[in-house]
Amino acid sequence: MAGSNRLLTILAHAILIIGVIVVLFPIWVAFVASTHPGETFLSGELSLWPGNQMIENYSLILGKGMKIASAPPLWVMLLNSLIMAMGIAIGKIFISLLSAFAIVYFNFRFRMTAFWMIFITLMLPVEVRILPTYEVTANLGLLNSYPGLILPLIASATATFLFRQVFMTIPDELTEASRIDGAGPIKFFFDILMPLSRTNIAALFVILFIYGWNQYLWPLLITTEDRYATIVMGIKRMVEVADSIPQWHMVMATAILALIPPLFVVISMQKLFVRGLTETEK
Repeated sequence: MAGSNRLLTILAHAILIIGVIVVLFPIWVAFVASTHPGETFLSGELSLWPGNQMIENYSLILGKGMKIASAPPLWVMLLNSLIMAMGIAIGKIFISLLSAFAIVYFNFRFRMTAFWMIFITLMLPVEVRILPTYEVTANLGLLNSYPGLILPLIASATATFLFRQVFMTIPDELTEASRIDGAGPIKFFFDILMPLSRTNIAALFVILFIYGWNQYLWPLLITTEDRYATIVMGIKRMVEVADSIPQWHMVMATAILALIPPLFVVISMQKLFVRGLTETEK
């Protein structure tokens, strides 16, 4: 029996290691390509080991490399993507917390109807409602602005549903105790519900930050000024350079740099992220 368990453990670890290699291999190839001259990538004989032009390539892309694609400086696009991702993640979480709080703790007419109307919007992704959303954004004068990048994307039926489920697991005795102590709805929300939901908030923040960071279609539609371009748009411009061959080593270097902020968020919030996905009791 012990030998069988040991064999299963070894097999499970082998499968996990293979899975990690499969996931990380494309990232490693992109990093290696970013350290070689552009001719090496185009020759089809790219080595699996880093080259000797890493400092030169990254210095060029951070300095003036984006001029190749008529794009703004790299740090501008990274900053725009960071502002957009942070705004979407924080906005989605805060609005979803308020929506779930109202649905669970306030008894008003058509409460469940409102919840199911929110839930049904899961069937309507951004791409389906992109035209009316664009028209509303344009009529409000939000084109080429950070509010235009963020506000149309901050509603989240998924987060509202998840927070509703979290709030429903909180004992009614806790609500009664806070009411007896004189805590009003706002104080109960900020002092009790939010601390109890911190792991769920952290897990959703990681997911929603990556969702906002990877947005391409919406920023492409509502931004015509380079100062609001995001890093994903910049990578796309570098790939589709007119009348010339894309400099793939520069593209790969940009992709690696674009990977750093989401990677930092995942690593820094890893413990809370895992607890938020696995925790079932308060």
